[in-house]
Amino acid sequence: MAVQKSRKSKSKRDMRRSHDSLNKPTCSVDKTTGVKHLRHHIAKDGYYKGEQIFSPKVKKEKQEEPQG
Repeated sequence: MAVQKSRKSKSKRDMRRSHDSLNKPTCSVDKTTGVKHLRHHIAKDGYYKGEQIFSPKVKKEKQEEPQG
């Protein structure tokens, strides 16, 4: 098993850990609708780079049956 010859300083330890931090996902705002979405992804409303790629699906509301 490998054993270090001498103790690593706090500075060397922290320099090694400098790239370990986590970043938040980068969000973009659509030009036309102003909706936030992940970079290089289509927004939920179907727009990408100001152009409508597809029309979003509209959920149908459940109709209540008349009781009788």
